[in-house]
Amino acid sequence: MFQLSEKQAQEIVDKMMQDIPYNINIMNDRGVIVGSGNHERIGTVHEAAVRALATGRRVEVLEDGKFEKKGTNEPIVIGDKRVGVIGISGEPDEVRPFCNIVRTTVSLLVEQKTALETLAHEENRRSAFIRMLLEHRGTYTQKIKKEAAGYGLDLALPTQVLYLTGFEAEKDASASLLRVPVFRLEEDVYLVLVQGEPASEKLAEALRHEQPRLRIAIGRPEESIADSFVQARSALHVQDALKPSANLIRFHEVSFLAGLAQVDIAPRLRATAKLAEHPDLLDTLRVFVEQDGNMSGSADRLNIHRNTLQYRLKRIAELTGRDPRKVLELFQLVHDLLAEYR
Repeated sequence: MFQLSEKQAQEIVDKMMQDIPYNINIMNDRGVIVGSGNHERIGTVHEAAVRALATGRRVEVLEDGKFEKKGTNEPIVIGDKRVGVIGISGEPDEVRPFCNIVRTTVSLLVEQKTALETLAHEENRRSAFIRMLLEHRGTYTQKIKKEAAGYGLDLALPTQVLYLTGFEAEKDASASLLRVPVFRLEEDVYLVLVQGEPASEKLAEALRHEQPRLRIAIGRPEESIADSFVQARSALHVQDALKPSANLIRFHEVSFLAGLAQVDIAPRLRATAKLAEHPDLLDTLRVFVEQDGNMSGSADRLNIHRNTLQYRLKRIAELTGRDPRKVLELFQLVHDLLAEYR
């Protein structure tokens, strides 16, 4: 059952007492004062609040006593739970309307916080579930299948992972994602699990239309969600290394390059690391690879003269010891680029 913290209760008391000329107490579900205009009373038991919690009805104190002050005490009820009590000191007829206002304010805050905590709990549960699936190897248990069914997944079917980066959750992409399970992996990284390959292509195109800056990597349909996820992630690494301008990449189109990225030829400094301080040369190399070594296409894409392109390629060769104009040396540069992003 939700409880207001002392900090929250005191903030409410301080705020309300700026407009209400009476002392306000907020008690928790045990009748202990957790917020008060009289700080000395915090942590003590309020007897009238205990009675209000026991009966579920308003308790009014008509005379000051040793442990009670004259005033009105209203239980705070959320659903069918008594979560606390609002008390205002003063003549009951005078403070009763104020007590109702404060009670309503606190009730709304409690309900709002409860709703937020419920959402956070569900998000944590979803996050734990998807991470478990991404780490799972072997046959799915009935327990996992049952939980997956709650998210609209049939683990008896092949599943294709769409790895989304740069996804803006606040934008209205619901029309595309309404019918498929979506899981948040990191701040702007989401996984979409699709069962049925044609559907994944249509979905990817719809998402690209809705969010042009979104980058999508697609794994193959696999019996194991973890396998498709690894494929999508490795395709994304290829995209980062060689095709940064592309916003859609499919694993089956770059599987050789993805595998190549995992090969350690020998423990050595990657040649492309020497281009880190020369972003124009690094971009030139990537575009040259993307254009299949075509000089005119590369120059047009970079918006530079062919002579400038020749100069940059020569500088790359000087810095790395690998000439991108030679097939085998370009292949080594491609490997080094891939290895940097794996």
